[in-house]
Amino acid sequence: MKVEAKPDFQTSTAPKTGADLLIDLLINEGVDTLFGYPGGAVLPIYDAIYRARGTIKHVLFRHEQGSIHAAEGYARITGKPGVVIATSGPGATNLVTGITDAMMDSLPLVIFTGQVARGVIGTDAFQEADVMAITTPITKHNYQVQDIADLPRIVKEAFHIASTGRPGPVLIDIPKDISAGELFETPEEGTINLPGYQPTTKPNPLQIKKLADAISKSKKPVILAGAGILHGKASAELTAFAEKHKLPVVTTLLGLGTFPANNPLSLGMGGMHGTYAANMAMYESDLLINIGARFDDRLTGNLKHFSPNAKVAHIDIDPAEIGKNVPTNIPIVSDSKEALIELMNQTSESPENEEWLETLSKYKEEFPLWYKHDPNGMSPQWLIEAIHKVTNGDAVVTTDVGQHQMWAAQYYNFEKPHRWVTSGGLGTMGFGFPAAIGAQMASPGSTVVAIVGDAGFQMTLQELSIIYEQNLPVKIIIVNNGALGMVRQWQELLHGNRISESILQTQPDFVKLAEAYHIRGLKIESQEELITKLPEVFAYDGPVLMDCRVLQQEKVFPMIAPGKGIHEMIGVKPS
Repeated sequence: MKVEAKPDFQTSTAPKTGADLLIDLLINEGVDTLFGYPGGAVLPIYDAIYRARGTIKHVLFRHEQGSIHAAEGYARITGKPGVVIATSGPGATNLVTGITDAMMDSLPLVIFTGQVARGVIGTDAFQEADVMAITTPITKHNYQVQDIADLPRIVKEAFHIASTGRPGPVLIDIPKDISAGELFETPEEGTINLPGYQPTTKPNPLQIKKLADAISKSKKPVILAGAGILHGKASAELTAFAEKHKLPVVTTLLGLGTFPANNPLSLGMGGMHGTYAANMAMYESDLLINIGARFDDRLTGNLKHFSPNAKVAHIDIDPAEIGKNVPTNIPIVSDSKEALIELMNQTSESPENEEWLETLSKYKEEFPLWYKHDPNGMSPQWLIEAIHKVTNGDAVVTTDVGQHQMWAAQYYNFEKPHRWVTSGGLGTMGFGFPAAIGAQMASPGSTVVAIVGDAGFQMTLQELSIIYEQNLPVKIIIVNNGALGMVRQWQELLHGNRISESILQTQPDFVKLAEAYHIRGLKIESQEELITKLPEVFAYDGPVLMDCRVLQQEKVFPMIAPGKGIHEMIGVKPS
């Protein structure tokens, strides 16, 4: 295979290039949408995109971070890799937060970064950055293309790695002389040859039998359902298994929707701002069955007090997660659906856990989530409940991180999978709005609501251009308390009420801002206004921004303070 350097600017009659080959490979992988931002090192790729217009869509974001969060939203809804393109240097480094976010939350992405030509790599050339070194710890795998003949194999491997086993981001760094080089031979079709990468998808039958026996002997079993249920498309199997054997279910933050919130066996979300019943179930259980969760510290609290009397079974497709944080008695490396099907086949006896279910039912009844209505203002929890009501609980909800995220998790009762898109592990401000764009593009017929904080929204609001350009009917709900709410809450509760730099003294006029981007904007200051306007907003066939002014002092309760166990929640009841 010969490669010759080409000028930057090509015409539509130019010979086929490495960039043209790349676009052909993406189309062969079934890619229909590219999220990206052009620059010098990817000009050949964008020229190829121009030549391929009509066969593959590119969405021009206003910042690389917006493009990758949109790709995450797309991946969360479809299960397919979101594809991102950015140029070298700052373009690539602007993706770092999104790559890390996708790695933490196991989202499949394939990211293409431009690189300076091979001959000047390592010389501190203009817009050069060592993307390979930067992204090695935050990707599932990364490549730098050194020979155009390798491109078909690398692309095929990248999509395979990103979407199999535990999903994650894969990055391909392409030097400019590779993408600009002319093709003189038809490259061989890519093949996958990864003997060191063989994810285990089927469970060990002996370990399944061991868990089935443990379930039948248990008096206080509980299932912990994580996002691995979503990745394995196993929500139906989880519900069937739990109902057959009357096993109560706790979900993680990212596992919301894997088990219907209205099911009598549902205990709600566990962890720092989870329900009392969920946390006490994990604390008092004698058998904790973790399916697809990684025992994040926000879930477990102080590990010394986490499920102290439980035998722990952990089903996960990533063997590195099993035993990493919590000692495990029954490890099962498997896809979640495969494991649940085998468990259904092998678990013949249900546990005698009627007394346990009665105890948990009392916890749910005596210690429900609560908040106080204030006649002089709008409670953010009430706002979330109102959104749930007007959308019949069937919207795709995206959030940033912080108080609004927790209120959405607590009060938008998710009944179905793939309705909840949030930044769990990394906790990324600025995630929610661009993620909503990707989610809407992935599911055009769905109602998509971006519930965002006033601070996080200002980090990526420039992507308002996209929902206008693409005519996306995303509804943006700003839970505006004029503060970094969760920071303020911690300062008040844990730092002697020293409110240090967490109040936003100056806010933009969000309504005028929306109008500047050709989008309808509304300011809502009371419950009465919301009751009137909310149905109109969701009936409107286009994007709308609602600036909802909520009570600044409202806190997220209940709460596990840092260092405390899951049985030591505060704010369980109104004070």
